[in-house]
Amino acid sequence: MNKDKIRALFSPELQQRWIALGLLIIVILVVVLVVIAPVVNKKMELDEAKNNLVFKLQQYERILAEKETVIASIANLKQQHETQGYFNSQETDALASAEMQEFIKKAIVDAGGQLSSTQALPVSNKDNFSRITVRVRMTGNSEELRAVLYKIETSTPLIIIDQIDIRPMRGTRNRTTRQIESSNELNVNFQAVSFMRKKAQ
Repeated sequence: MNKDKIRALFSPELQQRWIALGLLIIVILVVVLVVIAPVVNKKMELDEAKNNLVFKLQQYERILAEKETVIASIANLKQQHETQGYFNSQETDALASAEMQEFIKKAIVDAGGQLSSTQALPVSNKDNFSRITVRVRMTGNSEELRAVLYKIETSTPLIIIDQIDIRPMRGTRNRTTRQIESSNELNVNFQAVSFMRKKAQ
C-alpha cells in the first residue's frame, strides 16, 4: 500500500465520515434502547394481560353457561326435599309438638306398650329451623320397644330418637316361693326430636 492511499484513509474528511457514522450508530442504539425496547416490552406485557383477561372471560362464560343448569338442579333438589316431607308442616311449634306427642302415643299403644308420660321441651331455634323436642316415658318389653322405635324412626315427618335410657323393671315377688321373679318389662325414657322450618315473618 503506497503512502497516498494511507494518507487517503487517514484524511480528515474520511475521519469525519467515520466519526459521523459511529455517532449515527450510537444514536440508533440509544433510540432502540430508550424508545423501542420499552415499547416492545410494554406490548408484550399488554399481550400477556390481554391473554389472561381472555382466559378469565372464557372461564366466566363457562360458569354463566352452567348457571341455568345449577339453578335448575337447586330448584329440583328443593322440590324433592319438600315432597319427601322431612320437616313438620304445622303452623306453630305448639301444634307440631302436639302432633308429635299424639303420633308417639299411638305408636306405643299400637305396639302394646304403655305410655307413662310425654312432656314438650322448650323449642330451640337455629338458622331457619325450629327443633321440636318431646320427652317420653313408657314401659313395655323389648319387642314392643323395638316396634315403637321402628315406627318413630320411619315416620314422616322425620322424628329422631335422642338420649334414650332403658332400664329393666324390678321383678315381682312370687307369693308361693317368696322369690323375686324377673320381669321382661322395661322402663324407657327418651327424647323425640322433629324439625320445622321457621315461618317467614
